[in-house]
Amino acid sequence: MGQPVRDYLLTLCVTAAVTYLLTGPVRKFAIAVGAMPAIRARDVHREPTPRLGGIAMFGGLCAGLIVADHLFNLKSVFELSDEPRALLSGAALIWLIGVLDDKFEIDALIKLGGQMIAAAVMVIQGLTILWLPIPGVGTVALTQWQGTLLTVALVVITINAVNFVDGLDGLAAGMVCIASAAFFLYAYRLWYGYGIEAAAPATLFAAILMGMCLGFLPHNMHPARIFMGDSGSMLIGLVLAAGAISITGQVDPDNLKIFFEGSERGATHAMFPVFIPLVLPLTIIAIPAADLVLAIVRRTWNGQSPFAADRGHLHHRLLEIGHSHSRSVLIMYFWSALIAFGTVGYSVHAASSWIVFAIVAASAAGLVLLLMPRFTPQAPHWANRFVPPRYRRPQEEAPDPAYEEEQPAGGSGVQPRSQDARTGEEDAERAPVAVGVSGVNGATAIGPRSRLSDRRSLDSSP
Repeated sequence: MGQPVRDYLLTLCVTAAVTYLLTGPVRKFAIAVGAMPAIRARDVHREPTPRLGGIAMFGGLCAGLIVADHLFNLKSVFELSDEPRALLSGAALIWLIGVLDDKFEIDALIKLGGQMIAAAVMVIQGLTILWLPIPGVGTVALTQWQGTLLTVALVVITINAVNFVDGLDGLAAGMVCIASAAFFLYAYRLWYGYGIEAAAPATLFAAILMGMCLGFLPHNMHPARIFMGDSGSMLIGLVLAAGAISITGQVDPDNLKIFFEGSERGATHAMFPVFIPLVLPLTIIAIPAADLVLAIVRRTWNGQSPFAADRGHLHHRLLEIGHSHSRSVLIMYFWSALIAFGTVGYSVHAASSWIVFAIVAASAAGLVLLLMPRFTPQAPHWANRFVPPRYRRPQEEAPDPAYEEEQPAGGSGVQPRSQDARTGEEDAERAPVAVGVSGVNGATAIGPRSRLSDRRSLDSSP
């Protein structure tokens, strides 16, 4: 079993290396062609940043598939299944649409149509859902039209869910990387642990997707030097959806009953822990999917188009309540990992109560981290030098009589600022600013435009 792991690690490393090395030249290309849109009302960055990072990620995807095709333990995936070819076809189409959108800002309905076409291309080449395990009912075989509609819907939902969370530096790439890592563990266990050959393509897709995200993250962490844009977010969303479709619709649940239980069981609900990972791709995008649903409801309720961009996403809310940019990203990472790995852990050790207790304890810790800005504890005076500035207790400073005598009455001399004044200014800088307020710096508001933009506006003023 060690040899297949090494092959997957090699594929992952090659994908990550190619993505990482291509991102630098892609950044220069994006600047040269002007793929640096002006700062929008919903953005949290303060300087125009190049997009088109999806070009490098697509290069990593192609490199990973080529390497896997030449490895002894992985080439059987290409010989026995058309799913890698179907993935590459759909990925190329969605990537092209994303590149055009990053450069020319195409209409949202056109992008939606392109997503549906990319999903249809994968369905035509065999990457589709054949059946669904329904607790209490059993395994339900789907007709061709039902499988096609369900596949297209899953692809569109996943793509847009990932696209919606791509609002902070490193957020989308990190969350998808965490999701694909959890998905890889389960898919690999099915293939090499239980000999279910139908799980092979999904295992490969998860390994390549991890490499794409890991290779791009060093360039995309805060402060980001390049954004993946729609060419990257839609691409990784489609790859994630392809793995979900492969393992959910291709793996026969009856085989899982044999391998996990040792005998056939009549009632599907008795196999509930087994069927959880079959919908694992839906749980690992639970946070992006929840953000997508909330955004549609919010915009429709306000009389706006569901495609109208705003600053009401979950990551914007984290910034609004006082979290920094980096901490907001880490909190989203934490909840994604908790849901994804908690689901995998429960599927493996469903009979162990400690799994449930661990998930509950981790959820409680996550809530404490989430509510940290609501509580600003202050350390004692003697510990001020050992804690971050935000937790230091202000110290009162007595005025210097000699300095006051030197200053003339009513003069304009600069008065020394007390520790309270300095602390007050620091608190004002850290205080959460209402979402949508412009003209101030910080992660919770839109900063001023670049100096070049200011100079242009001054030159154009009468």
